[in-house]
Amino acid sequence: MRLPFLLTLPRVLRHSAAIGADLPPDEAVVVDAPDAALRTALTSAAEGDHGPARELLAATREHTQWELRDGYVSRLAEAALHNPGWLDAWLAESPEDPDAALVRADLCIDRAWEIRTAERAKHVSREQFRAFFALLEDAAPVIGRAAGLNPADPVPWRIALTHARGSQAPRDVFDEYWAQALARDPHHYGCHAAALQYLCAKWCGSHEEMFGFAESAADTAPPGSKLHALPLSAALEYAVGSPSSGTPAGPDLYAPRVAAAVARALDLSAAYEPGSHEAAGFRNHLALMLLRTERWDEALDAFRSIGVHATKYPWAHFGDDPRQEFLETRSGVRIHVATRTPFFGRPPQPRTPPAWAPGAPCAVAIAAARPADVAQAALMCGVSLRTAPATATHTYVEAVPEARHAKRSILSTEDPLTTAADNFTTGEKWPTLVLRRMPERCGLTLFLKGRPLATHEWNATSPAPDHAAVTATAEALSRAFALADPRPLTHILRSTGNPPRHQSDLLAALSLPPLPPGFGDRPEVLDTLPDARVLTRRGLLAAMRSTMAAEDGEHPSSPDGHEHRSPRWWLVRVLALLLFTASAVRGWLGSDVSPAGATVVTISALYVAARLTGAWRQRRLAGGGAAPAPE
Repeated sequence: MRLPFLLTLPRVLRHSAAIGADLPPDEAVVVDAPDAALRTALTSAAEGDHGPARELLAATREHTQWELRDGYVSRLAEAALHNPGWLDAWLAESPEDPDAALVRADLCIDRAWEIRTAERAKHVSREQFRAFFALLEDAAPVIGRAAGLNPADPVPWRIALTHARGSQAPRDVFDEYWAQALARDPHHYGCHAAALQYLCAKWCGSHEEMFGFAESAADTAPPGSKLHALPLSAALEYAVGSPSSGTPAGPDLYAPRVAAAVARALDLSAAYEPGSHEAAGFRNHLALMLLRTERWDEALDAFRSIGVHATKYPWAHFGDDPRQEFLETRSGVRIHVATRTPFFGRPPQPRTPPAWAPGAPCAVAIAAARPADVAQAALMCGVSLRTAPATATHTYVEAVPEARHAKRSILSTEDPLTTAADNFTTGEKWPTLVLRRMPERCGLTLFLKGRPLATHEWNATSPAPDHAAVTATAEALSRAFALADPRPLTHILRSTGNPPRHQSDLLAALSLPPLPPGFGDRPEVLDTLPDARVLTRRGLLAAMRSTMAAEDGEHPSSPDGHEHRSPRWWLVRVLALLLFTASAVRGWLGSDVSPAGATVVTISALYVAARLTGAWRQRRLAGGGAAPAPE
């Protein structure tokens, strides 16, 4: 661990719980979350019904909602990539439908790119390139047919521009496609974004041409148009996506244009409401560009404005799991802001109000142990828990919200129950299944002996997950819960369309108790169950005392009794505080300053002051009849 981090660690421990506390929890963040209408269409498509998709795209065509139509077509084509049956049925039923033809055209491009992959050209094999170009050649007449069936639609020309980039079409072909797109909608963002990629240095253009194109489009865009963020896309492509991106040998000629692009995007972001679904795309780009220039407070504000709406890009540039990259980056920004906040200073106040709706993710664990055994194991987990008997041999567990975070958990990026399960299963032989539920999403994590052995998520709008990954999860679950045949679990884990039902089916297949009534409707559901008990979070020393004092099989009592302090205890600590304070002042202000010695006595004075303050607050609360705060 580097020395600078050690020096700033006290600031992180002090401020991290407050900085970013208004951000949505990790479990609420979704990558490219669809709106309600698209969600219905995707869910129905996963079940083989193309009716809602047909109605959705017909409405965008009739009302000339080209931007909305473009986004819908892209998501429906992505859904058809691994589950094309619903689209095939639609085309068979209505071969002249311009909407079905448009989805098919975009699907042809997606199929070609799936074979090529998004890797750099040097990492793509000759066979992949051969198949890629063959599929693009087959896609050309399909795109032309989609354009012919609805001549006023600019979306087929966005697909054609993407085709031109992949096929490395000559400039005159690109210019023709671009002219056709402009004739139909001169401010269509999707067409501009596709053209920008063709014009960037890694494809068929240059940095200069790319920036010039983006700035010209932004200069002529109407107020509030997302085209004002097109220079930001150029800046991100220059900083991250280009092969030559990195620290330049000399002065960076494009640095002023990158700074201007960020300023434009900040102004555009201010014009949208916090948490806007429409603004999520460029706000994710903005957060990344702000942190790359070490504008940490503004980057944290950008994450506040994003709310729960993460996007696949730009985070997919940095790893295979865009959501995890988003969450880790957001956590890193919180830590950076904390390291820059003076220890006794006040954390910076948010410029942007919280952007996520209430309704935190619901989470409950099912442990294959009695409540008393779980409580004994959870004494030192650093989280307040509620337990309730599920059966004679199983226990429900949920986290209890607290106004003040535990110092041992403020740096965790996981939900409190997952953090606690990681802790209270350590050294235990019984498995624990943590179950989470959000609208359209349900998930689970299997813990055994303090290790997360398997994780899975059902998503109503996503295709069936990878068979190999699901098989491994099913085998881990069957071993943990002594199930002979994992194949029924594999079927349930690969199911799509109804996550809550699949989650309940899995519990039944594992012979586990059903989820408690009300799970998914409110965060705390165990408080109404018989014999529910709260295990209040303890400080480390108090937890150790309880561990040694409590009998096996006995639920530990809550640490809500006031510890009596004798007059001698108060006298010794007050004198020690005066002594340490005087020594600290002399150590820092004296002529022969010794930083090491002054630091030691300063820390000692702070420690004694904290003990006295805590004891006095506890004494006053006890005197007033109120229960003291947990350590």
